[in-house]
Amino acid sequence: MAMLEVKDLEVYYGMIQAIKGISFQVNEGEVIALVGANGAGKTTILHTITGLLSPKKGSVIFEGKDITKIPAHKIVSLGMAHVPEGRRVFAQLTVYQNLMMGAFTRTDKNEIEESLRAVYKRFPRLEERKNQVAGTLSGGEQQMLAMGRALMSKPRIILMDEPSMGLSPILVNEIFDIIQSVSAGGTTVLLVEQNAKKALSIANRAYVLETGKIVLDGDAKDLLNDDSIKKAYLGE
Repeated sequence: MAMLEVKDLEVYYGMIQAIKGISFQVNEGEVIALVGANGAGKTTILHTITGLLSPKKGSVIFEGKDITKIPAHKIVSLGMAHVPEGRRVFAQLTVYQNLMMGAFTRTDKNEIEESLRAVYKRFPRLEERKNQVAGTLSGGEQQMLAMGRALMSKPRIILMDEPSMGLSPILVNEIFDIIQSVSAGGTTVLLVEQNAKKALSIANRAYVLETGKIVLDGDAKDLLNDDSIKKAYLGE
């Protein structure tokens, strides 16, 4: 059984159909990439999975449970975390306060402390800046904070939306190394990323989106070497 299954999903913004009957699945332990041009519907899919948008048709099944109509805040407590596009840290709160916001669905203080230590170990810069107001961090540090905040909910699966956006090439490499280490630590990853080359280089499988439809899917390494993908998305 797949950990996450999206079936025949249709999503509209008013009269405009953004997602046109998409189906895909994510198995436990995988890194799955959704790639495609701007406006292909990648972010809409993540918002629908996490309960921020309601589909007109179709369903989202997480660990055997239909979560299509469950509100977003309850989905977090089921073991799903979302790192949104544009990072969306709480700019007026400190780094530490942002991280603790990620643990709001949890009650065991010792386990929360353990998660905090693990996040600081993975992101030493966050520990150095734990008392700093999040809005004053650099873009790369804010991305690390958004990822750390998501990990504080102790997710079984983490959905990441454009984690490399606006970052320097060195920081992009660092963020992708972190995504790989999150995956190696046992967390399943669904990754939306415009940098198709980087996404395909770390993913197990990938789905290619065009105007709300999946036009191609397969092993990420095969797609990385596919001539039509190279031309359309890798600038080769």
